Amino acid sequence: MQAVISFPDISNEIFSITLFGRDFALRWYAVAYLAGLVLGWRIITGLMSRPALWPADRAPMEPKRTEDLLTAIVLGVIVGGRLGFVLFYQPGYYLQNPADIVKVWQGGMSFHGGFLGVIVAGLIFCRRYGIPAMQLSDAMAFVAPIGLFFGRLANFVNAELWGRPSTLPWAVIFPGDAAQYCPGVVPGECARHPSQLYEAGLEGLILGLVLYCLLRRSALKRPGLITGTFLVGYGLSRFVVEFFRQADEQFITPDNPLGHVIGGATWGLSMGQLLSLPMILAGLWFIARTRKANRTAP
Repeated sequence: MQAVISFPDISNEIFSITLFGRDFALRWYAVAYLAGLVLGWRIITGLMSRPALWPADRAPMEPKRTEDLLTAIVLGVIVGGRLGFVLFYQPGYYLQNPADIVKVWQGGMSFHGGFLGVIVAGLIFCRRYGIPAMQLSDAMAFVAPIGLFFGRLANFVNAELWGRPSTLPWAVIFPGDAAQYCPGVVPGECARHPSQLYEAGLEGLILGLVLYCLLRRSALKRPGLITGTFLVGYGLSRFVVEFFRQADEQFITPDNPLGHVIGGATWGLSMGQLLSLPMILAGLWFIARTRKANRTAP
């Protein structure tokens, strides 16, 4: 018998209560979002409290201003993440059911959409308060792996966004539909890559460690370096993990079992890979721009 791991008996709800005849539940996914946002907020506050880390020994904004920044980021993540999912992954469905767009509690958030939402929110915030956008971008990029790490762990607990079928010894038999659809495997015994944990390790732990090492080497004094490194690091991590991650159901057809949205069914690119390429290119441009500025600085 194949040596695989059964999915642990973890509920996606921490607890639930009934008030006024309605059920209310606190879910791990909500806690992951809150933990990432609160920890990121506290770390950015700490960075703004240390002027020596920044160019000319001057922080881009006052530490107390991070409370307003947190509000802007929350709005950017929620609005951008939801609209990104609607536009990138299921535009046809939501075009026919526009009322479902606001039903975020039913699931459906896109990282790339949330990322764009945060960019827009950050630019508006910088314009409003006269803050150097590139320096604030570096601070936000530095803490982003924290939210990614907690978010991917929540994906695993929720048994969602699972990987492709696998015979590796650490493959996991996820509950529900994930265990049903492996060609040649008994229904209910389909083991898959725990791609959520791959992403937590690459996008969260490893990328976070790389950015921390750059911070220790005075990277914040070179605006754009941490932002560029984050973009390249996340883009490459997501691009690689997509080879092990099950494609979204709406992209899978009998002639295209890997769910590629561009190129051939065998060697094409998934939606996650397609959206990651601009991030990698933008990150390389930021890094090159930073290196050029460093060479020409007096």
